[in-house]
Amino acid sequence: MFMNFRRIHKCQCVQLLTTGLLLCVVMVCWEELDHHVVSHVRSYSYRYLDNSYDFVNSSFAITTNRGHNRRSGSSHLVDGGFVSYPYLINHPCKCKAADEKTWEEVLLLLFVKSSPENFEQRQAIRDSWGNQSFAQSEMGASVRVLFAVGVPSDVLQRSSVQKALLHEDQAYGDLIQQDFVDTFHNLTTKLILQFHWVHQYCPQADFLMSADDDIFVHMPNLLKYLSHLKSSQAGARDVWVGHVHRGAPPVRRKDSKYYVPYELYPWASYPDYTSGAGYVVSGDVAAKIYQATLLLNTSMYIDDVFMGICAKAMGVSPQEHVYFSGEGKTPYNPCIYDRMITSHGHITDVRFLWQSVTGHEAYRHSKGFLSNLYCTAVKVMLLCRPHYQNTYSCMAAFS
Repeated sequence: MFMNFRRIHKCQCVQLLTTGLLLCVVMVCWEELDHHVVSHVRSYSYRYLDNSYDFVNSSFAITTNRGHNRRSGSSHLVDGGFVSYPYLINHPCKCKAADEKTWEEVLLLLFVKSSPENFEQRQAIRDSWGNQSFAQSEMGASVRVLFAVGVPSDVLQRSSVQKALLHEDQAYGDLIQQDFVDTFHNLTTKLILQFHWVHQYCPQADFLMSADDDIFVHMPNLLKYLSHLKSSQAGARDVWVGHVHRGAPPVRRKDSKYYVPYELYPWASYPDYTSGAGYVVSGDVAAKIYQATLLLNTSMYIDDVFMGICAKAMGVSPQEHVYFSGEGKTPYNPCIYDRMITSHGHITDVRFLWQSVTGHEAYRHSKGFLSNLYCTAVKVMLLCRPHYQNTYSCMAAFS
């Protein structure tokens, strides 16, 4: 047998060139690989091999004296002590009867996190899925919708925006505002606002929902789901449901708004948490989260992660619901929207989607076998594509 050395040399050259090219690509993309691959491998290993998160109670507990006034609202940690934020706009009787003395039955208290300047988004919600009258008349459910806002961040426009907020609240009576600057890094403060408000002013609510002002909520589906939970054998207890992130790693890229330095959080993964775009907790879980905010420092400024830390400290675990959306926008198709609970990333199309929901009978009647088969096929094509994530999982296609 004879060997062709010329061919071997040629093959070796090709291998060397290919290896060199791959090394160049790895070197160029190493930072990206380190952040998106290595960090996820570490975090999933930590989540599924360790999974204790014992550091939560010891590392996030407040050991100094807290000057916390429960009646003044939510708080934020500065140098180991709380600073209370007073209410600038409040409606303490929102969950009470006309006599303002007795509590009304409330199935769902829905807090929408909104920026002060987002009047159009709030108005679109009022005209659509946030319409309390629709929930009462069409679904027979008592719902309260409030918008949580802080102080406008733009100092030059602060006075004019604040006047507009006061005028808006005079018209609709649904704003809750505290005296903190409304920025991304104060989202945890806004989360605490919600849980402290419900503890003081609406403790009888069966469920509390926290939502962004750019999501769409299929209110008929949500209310039917919550009514079923309430009437079930377990009742409305131990519920924390949404789009669950498990083993999520901290972002270490300084150019990301989600950047978390090692000094703030040195561990490889966060405790399980639900996407902050929209999630629901039962009244007893809301009370536990409230207690946790009194015991844990609030230096973690990513609000949904802080929620996960509070829940872990109180022994509460999130439950996945395949039709609670993550950070992505759900592709529009009636087969998907007939089953959905929330979808993220909606600003200009909220009224259109609401008209689609209330303008047909699809959500009120079961479909036939062929229709269900067709919708399953459509959902598989839309939701089970490679690299499609952050809306609904592929499992939603089969539920």
